Amino acid sequence: MSWIVVNIHWIMILSGVLTMTMVYASLAPEAALRSTFGESVSGPVADIVVRNWGALIALVGAMLIYGARKPPVRPMALTVAGASKAIFVALVLSHGGRFLGYQAGIAVLSDVLWIMVFAAYLLSVRRTPTGDLKVGSVGTA
Repeated sequence: MSWIVVNIHWIMILSGVLTMTMVYASLAPEAALRSTFGESVSGPVADIVVRNWGALIALVGAMLIYGARKPPVRPMALTVAGASKAIFVALVLSHGGRFLGYQAGIAVLSDVLWIMVFAAYLLSVRRTPTGDLKVGSVGTA
């Protein structure tokens, strides 16, 4: 666990960059759906929803990268990203193995690993004594 705490900066950057690759869905929504789920939806509403989905996922990736550079926001960034990834995993698995043969299966596996790493970090720093830090103050790390 201490390895995760020591390297969380690089862990968050790697996870953020990988997460940001879903900006692809904003640029090519139909291709992104086909590669991720093996299926597609069509029409202007589907186009808007999928593009927005890709943009929101990319923003979660950007938040991870920002949090890597700003230690006070790390817990929030990791909690939001972990929750987002957990919801995605649950939704994909709620359809059984239907989408696991596509890129969604790889995403589920990697997201589960990221969730475990994020949780390990959050649990480790929660147990770390903060000394004289007060709410709103920033330590000298």
